[in-house]
Formats: sequence, structure tokens, C-alpha cells
Amino acid sequence: MEIKEFAAIVRCAMEREVGRNCTVELQQVKKNNGVVLHGLLIRSQEKNVIPTIYLEPFLEAYEAGAALSDITNRLMGIYRESVPVGKVNMDFFKSFNLVKDRICYRLIGRRGNENLLEEIPYIEFLDLVLCFYYAYQGKALGEGTILVHNSHVEMWGTCTAELLRLAQSNTPRLFPWRCSSLENILEEISGHDTPDVSIDEDPEVSIRVLSNAKRVHGAVCMLYPGVLEKLAAQENVYILPSSVHEVLLLADRGGERADELKNMIAEVNSTQVPPEEVLSDSLYYYDYSEKRVKIIFLEIP
Repeated sequence: MEIKEFAAIVRCAMEREVGRNCTVELQQVKKNNGVVLHGLLIRSQEKNVIPTIYLEPFLEAYEAGAALSDITNRLMGIYRESVPVGKVNMDFFKSFNLVKDRICYRLIGRRGNENLLEEIPYIEFLDLVLCFYYAYQGKALGEGTILVHNSHVEMWGTCTAELLRLAQSNTPRLFPWRCSSLENILEEISGHDTPDVSIDEDPEVSIRVLSNAKRVHGAVCMLYPGVLEKLAAQENVYILPSSVHEVLLLADRGGERADELKNMIAEVNSTQVPPEEVLSDSLYYYDYSEKRVKIIFLEIP
């Protein structure tokens, strides 16, 4: 079944669930890398902030045999858990002074985001770009992000250079970096709590995972001041973009072939990483002597 057909079926079912006081809408949402997801919105005159519930996972469940009634019950549950109580005053977002302490940045790829880049302020970095967001946190809205658009920059009377200055300070403060061995990450996923690898411990760890404490949009941690220099421990380091959420670090000790690493990145991105979370198929390299990140370009035979 096509997602649009499924979305229409769910909308009709949800309209019966919510009754006359609410309206149910469908909305296509542009995500990273040109990915378009289909969202469900339940609007009420009593609410001015509403969650967008993406329907793609529910289509998978439906095709796997889940009853439509179970899906609508789950959607209603998500809506009730996510929607703020009453109306939320969003006027604060119009004031740059009230938002500037939580302006942050993250990394996305240039390729696939050409249309998005026409709408947002950004800074180029190799084949990637730094884009900006407001990291909100509070009792009414919980935690989340609002992508900064050109319209926000105009409303605030600021500029990209000022956003960059703020983000360079705010992002490491609000989302401190963490580096763990790949083994520790896998153990944690399996349910075993293990400590992060210290930059002074276990220098023989083969692959390390660099992200932030929340492991969300943590690939940008490789640009935090001094982080790669500390982690490199006077060695050159391959940087493999695992996703927008983290990068893998592998010390260059002469045992790895760059072409094999690059092929591995491309294969993992195409088979294991959700399309909207892919960062790049490129292989990066931290040159310790130059204290900078480069792209490794491979000659085509």
C-alpha cells in the first residue's frame, strides 16, 4: 500500500475518534537529505502547539498485520502524551535576546539538501554544511529543536556570522561531547551500562564513537574546539561519518586502506542508516600536524 493511501485511511479513522471539536490534517514534512515524511496533525481551538506524528512506521505495522483500531489507539495515545496542556505563549521566539542563549548548530550534507539550503542560513564545511537551530526545553514543550530559517534571521535582525558565534559557544555547553569505544556502545544498546572511554585511557581502542551526551546530531562534535586534537593523541585519524548523530574515529596506523573504508561508509549508509540520517559518503581525515579535517579524495584507476 502507498503511504498516501494509508494516510487517507488513517485520517478518516482518526476523524471518527476525535469528534467534532478537533480536525485531523495530513502534512508532508521535508526532512534532511530531501526525505519527505507524512505527518498527522490533530488540531483543536484550545491548543496552539500540536505534535506532528509521522505515519511511515504505522504503515509498516499495518502491512505486518496490525489492526487499524490498534493503530488509531496508539496515535491517540501519542497525541495525548505529546500535546501541551492549554495554549503555549510562543511570543518569546520573536525576541532574539530570549533565544540567543540556545542557538546551536549541527552538520548535514550539502548533497540532497540543495532546496533546503535556499531557505536557511548555513556555513559550508568541506562537502557538509553547518546549519542552526533553537534547542528548546521547558515544562510546556519538553525538549526539541526548531530549525532556523532565513525568515527568523530577518525577524531577529541578526546575521549568519552572529549565529555561528553563538552556536560555537552554546552547542558544546548544552550538548557536551562524549567519546566511547564501539564495544561500549554496542554493550549499552544491548542493556549493559558501561562508562565512556576517557581520552587518557586505553589508547589501543581501535574504533571510537564521537557524539554528544544525548547522541542526537552529535556528528558536529568533531568541530568542537580542541576535541579532535585531544582524541587524536598525536596521531592522524580517519573520520567515518556514521550518521548525523555520530562519527567513528580510527587512528591511522598504516593498517587500513582508505578505499576500503570509503566503500564501507557508502555501503552502511545505503543499507543500515535511515535516509534522513545519512551525513555523507565521504571519508574524512584529521591531520594532527595541521590540526584540521580534510576529505580523502581517491584516484579513480
